[in-house]
Amino acid sequence: MQKDEPDDYASPACLMHEVDPAYMGLEEPWEVVREWRRGERRRLIDARKRIESTERERKTALISSHLDRLLSPVIAGKSVSLYWPFQGEPDLRGWMAAIAERATWLLPVVAEKAKPLTFRIWTPGAKLERGVLGILIPTEGKERQPDIVIAPVVGFDRGCYRLGVGGGYFDRTLASLSPKPLAIGIGFSQQQIRTIKPQAHDIPMDAVVTEDGVIKRSGSRFA
Repeated sequence: MQKDEPDDYASPACLMHEVDPAYMGLEEPWEVVREWRRGERRRLIDARKRIESTERERKTALISSHLDRLLSPVIAGKSVSLYWPFQGEPDLRGWMAAIAERATWLLPVVAEKAKPLTFRIWTPGAKLERGVLGILIPTEGKERQPDIVIAPVVGFDRGCYRLGVGGGYFDRTLASLSPKPLAIGIGFSQQQIRTIKPQAHDIPMDAVVTEDGVIKRSGSRFA
């Protein structure tokens, strides 16, 4: 069973000293924040699943358009990690196929629980299998470090901090990669909340893309 949060790991704090401790969630015990996040995940995922298919497709098309404009100046020749959608996440596979000639596509792989992700090259139509967490991953494909990581969000806040499914995999991975890739969160605007109550191990995205546009983190490479 996938853990809701990592028990004990740290990654570099990102401008935490400049942010109100209440926003960062540092005035509350970690056990309280962890339980609050569990509840927010359930609420946000349930709400995302309730989006009607035609509305989801409309919003996803807008997300793809915003993402394409954001990355067009930098994507050529790069290795880009995307994701296989589930639980109502925006499905970017059409966008991936449309620009496959401009970049090398990777899919994240959970090689071991509670360890950083690895990434395998994938092309549309290549064989997939169920990985450690039951998510589809490339059966074959060379491992490669991404230049750009595109990750779905369960929730996000104005600081581009990402609330994920709870395993801590993306934070752990971003903390371990060098050079650090561009990190972009993908979600619907209804998933924005006031704060995810970031902790020391949470790493913000450089930008979050929704159907309403692009939110760029202050101080990021997109800002």
